[in-house]
Amino acid sequence: MKKVLALTLAMAMALALAACGSTGGSSSGSGSAPAGSSAAGSAPAGEPVEITVFAAASMTETVDQIIEAYKTVAPNVTVIPTYESSGTLLTQIKEGADCDLFISAAQKQMNALDGSLKDDAEKNPDGLDMIDTTTRINLLENKVTLVVPEGNPKGIESFDQLAEHLKAGDILMAMGNSDVPVGQYTQKILAFYQLDEAALNTAGVLTYGSNVKEVTTQVSEASVDCGVIYATDAYSAGLAVVDSATAEMCGQVIYPAAVLSGSQHAAEAKAFLDYLSTPETMAIFEAVGFSAA
Repeated sequence: MKKVLALTLAMAMALALAACGSTGGSSSGSGSAPAGSSAAGSAPAGEPVEITVFAAASMTETVDQIIEAYKTVAPNVTVIPTYESSGTLLTQIKEGADCDLFISAAQKQMNALDGSLKDDAEKNPDGLDMIDTTTRINLLENKVTLVVPEGNPKGIESFDQLAEHLKAGDILMAMGNSDVPVGQYTQKILAFYQLDEAALNTAGVLTYGSNVKEVTTQVSEASVDCGVIYATDAYSAGLAVVDSATAEMCGQVIYPAAVLSGSQHAAEAKAFLDYLSTPETMAIFEAVGFSAA
């Protein structure tokens, strides 16, 4: 009986040891190894996100190109652009349009949303606080240029010459409306030459566009003798630039950008804004006439 009992106990201990060994092997082999493999693998893609970017019309071609490139950087982020005059975009934002990132063609429209300026009635007349001021940057600089249709029928070669033609009333010039930056820059140029815009309009030597693209089209179609647009739009449309305005004539053409404080995807919008400032992206801007601000 003692031998039988001893044999039974020995068998029970052997079975217990075998079971422990099997469990331990499973834990350190088929258990922990796959876990390590999973951790070493690529991180799962983020949840799909859509961000809406309001950008000045003069940025259409370049931002479209940049959005395509960004798909490889952030495949989970879909960037939906809206291009219009900065004045129109400002109005839409004020009226509650869905916007995550705003890029204006002038400081005026961005200032109107900047809460840090709400006590400055001239810069922020409605006292609005709608952008994250910590994200606001001066992104780009553009140039205001004088362009002519193919062949330059009137032989216009400079802003100085343009001023003389306008005084003589023997040309037709296209410019932006007063509520859009390109129009406001043009008004400063007219004032620089001491030209009365209202009198010129009455004389029938001016036509208007609701954004820079409309002015560009008028020149491209030769429905006017010349027009004042940005260097980037002249490049995109293949128009001849005969002169560029100096800072003394109309100031610097700075494009500020900022994430909206009400954005539901502020992190993604800020990431895209950061991408716009990278050397690779800035090279795309510079290729069409922009420069880093």
